[in-house]
Amino acid sequence: MTKHHIYTMSFASVYPHYVNKAEKKGRTKTEVDEIICWLTGYSQEEIEVELEKQTDFETFIGKAPQLNPARDMIKGVVCGVRVEDIEEPTMKEIRYLDKLIDELSKGKAMEKILRK
Repeated sequence: MTKHHIYTMSFASVYPHYVNKAEKKGRTKTEVDEIICWLTGYSQEEIEVELEKQTDFETFIGKAPQLNPARDMIKGVVCGVRVEDIEEPTMKEIRYLDKLIDELSKGKAMEKILRK
């Protein structure tokens, strides 16, 4: 089975889309970064390094320092698929991030996005 093309895309090529989506709705790059840090355990500095290295999405997720245990509380539909039903682990993590960015762009409060 061939890998989904998102796995081989650099995280740096997708990241600006996350930021643009948030900023179009009055949210900030700082909030996007906070979400990424919360989900993956990367520090802000580590995110910057991975962006600079053009790390592919599969590696970015695979070597995340500490995937947040509360991420299993993320529910809902993104890209027409219910995230809690995704079985492939890497795709599930990518879709978790997509879902959190969707919630941010829809105006949800950060406390709720970060499942506090």
